[in-house]
Amino acid sequence: MALDEAPPFWWRKHSWQGYLLWPISHVYGRIAAKRMNMSPSTKVNFPVICVGNFVVGGAGKTPTVHMLANYAKAQGYVPGILSRGHGGAITSATVVKPQKHNAHDVGDEALLHAEIATTVISPNRGAGALLLVKEGCTLILMDDGFQNPSLHKDFRLVLVDAKRGLGNGFTMPSGPMRVPFKEQLGKADAVFVTGIGDEADSVIRMAARAGKPVFESNTRVIGGGHYKEQEALAYAGIADPGKFFNTLAGIGVKVKARQSFGDHHVFTEEECADLINRSRKEKLTLFTTQKDAARLKGMGEAQDKLLELSTIVRIELEPTNPSMLRRIFKLAEQNFMARKLPDVDPEKDSDNDTENSKKEADEKQLPQKDIPEKPIG
Repeated sequence: MALDEAPPFWWRKHSWQGYLLWPISHVYGRIAAKRMNMSPSTKVNFPVICVGNFVVGGAGKTPTVHMLANYAKAQGYVPGILSRGHGGAITSATVVKPQKHNAHDVGDEALLHAEIATTVISPNRGAGALLLVKEGCTLILMDDGFQNPSLHKDFRLVLVDAKRGLGNGFTMPSGPMRVPFKEQLGKADAVFVTGIGDEADSVIRMAARAGKPVFESNTRVIGGGHYKEQEALAYAGIADPGKFFNTLAGIGVKVKARQSFGDHHVFTEEECADLINRSRKEKLTLFTTQKDAARLKGMGEAQDKLLELSTIVRIELEPTNPSMLRRIFKLAEQNFMARKLPDVDPEKDSDNDTENSKKEADEKQLPQKDIPEKPIG
């Protein structure tokens, strides 16, 4: 669901609609939490890192997955990206081939992932992960699926948009939360704040109290200096088009006109012609996102023409803490080794006597920290 399509009251702290629907949300939340806490049915013999978010809509999962994939390759891994293939017609586990598939087949996100690493789409996360292993991958990066229990995850990095935060903090349908926050935070291994704003501050505080690492990021537009002072007709069919428009303004683009479409929007010939004609009439440069470009490519003559005339804005995320990626991969490896060798605690000094280490591990009791029962906001 696109953020601009979500009910406006989801993003207001106090609204009568949210309270009216709360009884339904309470029941839904309990069911969703129970499902999330189910034991995974599939485990693979390589580390699995999941990139998810607490709420519906986008928070920067695609560039985050790409950041992790590039780091993984630099460290000698062979990363594979697992996507649900949202918006695509193919419903079985499939290796994405950009020269063969288009957005109608596999969805826009999968096409972008396939430019970075071997990518498999599959609604069945376990089947998709096993196919990636068959393709020779030594690390699985999940795009979304944090709340899906089917595949065992060794590290769960959960994103929060600094501008949107958790909205009103209620579970669907009275708010944007996929599962009640307490259960989700308990499953998270770290929180990653994306974008600019202060709406994630309460999440940062609660995550810190729960002993969860919190990382933050900067967004960089690749080659952004070349776009300064250009007058633009910007269009986007993503979860939060406003974020894209603000990004353009932030690098000095003069956004004279803007056109928002729903998330994963399929452009018609008429819409393509309208955008082209308007840009020519008003003497504006067409600007769009990588995801929109992926949905235009190979979809028809009008779509290819619009793509040809559009400037594709490419962004990447950079962690503000240089040690973030190293810490994530170290913890993922430790958790992976712990499940492969359950009698070994990977955090213990390897020089310790084996027998003493095992005894200490049996005697050591780590009390679970309670997550404070405080209203979000």
